This record gives sequence, structure tokens and C-alpha cells, in this order.
Amino acid sequence: MIEKRAIWLQTAITSAVEAGGAILEVYNSADMGVEKKADNSPLTLADRRSHDIIMADLAGFGIPILSEEGRNIPFAERKQWPRMWIVDPLDGTKEFIKRNGEFTVNIALAEAGRSTMGVIYVPASDTLYFADLDLGAFKIDAYQKIGIGEKKSIEMDNLKSLVKKAVRMPLRQKKDRSFTIMGSRSHATPELEAYVETMRNQYGEVEFISSGSSLKICLVAEGRADIYPRLGPTMEWDTAAGQAIAVASGAQVVRHDDGRVLAYNKENLLNPWFVVKRP
Repeated sequence: MIEKRAIWLQTAITSAVEAGGAILEVYNSADMGVEKKADNSPLTLADRRSHDIIMADLAGFGIPILSEEGRNIPFAERKQWPRMWIVDPLDGTKEFIKRNGEFTVNIALAEAGRSTMGVIYVPASDTLYFADLDLGAFKIDAYQKIGIGEKKSIEMDNLKSLVKKAVRMPLRQKKDRSFTIMGSRSHATPELEAYVETMRNQYGEVEFISSGSSLKICLVAEGRADIYPRLGPTMEWDTAAGQAIAVASGAQVVRHDDGRVLAYNKENLLNPWFVVKRP
């Protein structure tokens, strides 16, 4: 992995962790500063603080940044970008407001419409997932205890040290576990229920796990789940980081309708229905 990409990835990691710290300050406070966006979905003070931290940290690379706040950038401008950061500063805002811990910070790098690098940090559990397609996919529990990767010293050696302390995904799993399906905790649909029933008919005993945010993709990347069908709307910033991590772990992220790989920097930033699955 060349040094430039290593520094990009290490910066994304340290930024996600710093943003996660700011999110937890709001999470543990009495007032989350909840507002409503134009589509009536919630926005909190934590979203805004996380966004500001990540924008400042990534600005120095000269790579354009796409997040929900930049959704109105004209496609005529975006389609000229050879690469772009795709950021969701707080994925799982509904779970954040419920205080169930199932929310994440997502940072991805997309190149030529392909998600190639991803970082997902889970502030409530201090769990870090990170990947580059040329490096592989990794997980670290209790990230803050390992004491490397501080902003003051972002170098390729830090990433090498991080990889040594991480576990490579997929993780070793029990051979006798049931076929496991991930589903959304806050966005269940009749189509998902029908899909799960189809899987029960095919595999017999099936375990269904509900979870919030991009954790659903992470569990497939770990190998703890076999499939995550998303039969409902998502945006590019909801999935880009998770896709890089899943693909680097050997999983697939494909459209539900035609099996093509989920693409990025589309004219319409709304994702089609998709499936994350292990081979």
C-alpha cells in the first residue's frame, strides 16, 4: 500500500474517532439538540459537531467531500471528480436518539464510482472497522486503549502498527451456526419480511438480527451474518464505507434487481435496493 493512501486511511481513522468522541459528549448530555430536516428526519447537535470535525480533517488532501450537507452539488460538477470522500458523520441518528448505542461514524473514499476505502467507528463500544481494497478489512475492539494514530503524528508507520493490533476479517466463526440475516431496526418493510420468509423456506432454521446504522454491513463483513438485504431507501453516504469494508473482507455488495455492484457518485445519490452477502 503506497504511503499516500496509507496516510489517507490513517487520517480517516483518527478523524472518525475524534468525531466519535464529540458525538459521545452530546450522547451523554441531557440535551441532544434534536431538530427536523426538510424530509422530517432527525438532526442532532452531534451530527453537526461530527460533520465539522471530519470536514476540517479531510480538507487538506484536495479531494472533494460528499455528505448529506453537499447533496445539492450539481452532477455536472461531481462527475468530473476522479475520487471523492463520502461521509456520514452520524449514521443511525434514530438509534442515537433512542440511546441504544447502534450508531456509527462513516468515512469512505470512492474512486471512479467504486468504494475503495472505508472507516466505520462505533463510539458507544469504541469499535473500529477499517479497510482498503488493496490492504484488506480489519476490526479493532477497544481502539482507544491501543494508543496509536493520534492526529499529531499521522504517518504510514501508524497504520502498519494499527494493522498489527487488529484482527483481519472475516473472523473465524462457529461452523454449526444458523443461516443469519441482518435487518434494519428502524426501517423494517413488508418486502424484508417476505425475503426472510423465503430464506426460511430455503435454509430451514434462520436467525434474524436487527441492528441500526452500518453495523449490519459490518456483521456480514465479520462473518457473523451471512446476508443483509436492504429492501428500502438508502443514500450513498449510508453505504460507501460499509461497502469497502465488506468487499475487502471477501463479501459482495450488489444491487437487488440485477446483481451489479453498487456504484457511487451517481447522478441520483439514492441507492437502489441492494444485498450484502458472503460467498
